Amino acid sequence: QVQLVESGGGLVQAGGSLRLSCAVSGRIFSINAMGWYRQAPGKQRELVAVIIRGGNTNYADSVKGRFTISRDNGKNTVYLQMNSLKPEDTAVYYCNVDLFYELGSGSRVYWGKGTLVTVSS
Repeated sequence: QVQLVESGGGLVQAGGSLRLSCAVSGRIFSINAMGWYRQAPGKQRELVAVIIRGGNTNYADSVKGRFTISRDNGKNTVYLQMNSLKPEDTAVYYCNVDLFYELGSGSRVYWGKGTLVTVSS
């Protein structure tokens, strides 16, 4: 019904940059919010960045000033530009979308399967 496909993960050296992309397809009436979460080995999944309808954004303190979330509403796609990457950024990054799939219904949350980002020293 709704599918999220992430891309752009990979191996980079500390200080490098990477851009993640997540395309949402399926039954969509409108999108309320799109975001990125990550989960490092042995850690809980945490919010990295989110962009809300209207363009408001929120970031985890650990990535402020380094990561930028953006969207293309026409393509139902969200991006995460990651600069000045650190080894502690290593994690599986998951795309998340909160969307309305039909008129008159509440929003629902969907997750991508994740893409691995590895940052080496």
